[in-house]
Amino acid sequence: MSEQKIRVYRKKIYEIRQKLKSKKPEFMRYDWDKFYRLERQEKWRRPYGRDNKTRLKIRGFPPIVSVGYRLPKEIRELHPTGLKQVLVHNVNELIKLQNQKDNVIVIIASSVGFKKRIEILNKAKELGLKVSNGGINV
Repeated sequence: MSEQKIRVYRKKIYEIRQKLKSKKPEFMRYDWDKFYRLERQEKWRRPYGRDNKTRLKIRGFPPIVSVGYRLPKEIRELHPTGLKQVLVHNVNELIKLQNQKDNVIVIIASSVGFKKRIEILNKAKELGLKVSNGGINV
């Protein structure tokens, strides 16, 4: 694919993602607004009560999490830039990705220490790979 086609494709992916994201509601725990202790717990919990209106999907009550809100398969694993995300733990894994540098964005694993992270960042810069969570100005 030419550079311009790739750019248009990525822009299209970004637009689809934003459109679907705007339609997806923010799923909050049932009764989160009534009790302070639940308000702090912004995590979704499925309601199990016998007469719970959210569980019964009655109109006027918050929506329940379901498969229908999922993103399309083509977009699901992609970074917002439209590139495929690849988790890297060391420099050897980074070298394997050098021939895919136009289609891949590197994410350095959280378990990687400071020294190794700097090595990976320097090598990525040398190979021309993009790193999403560099976070260190080398």
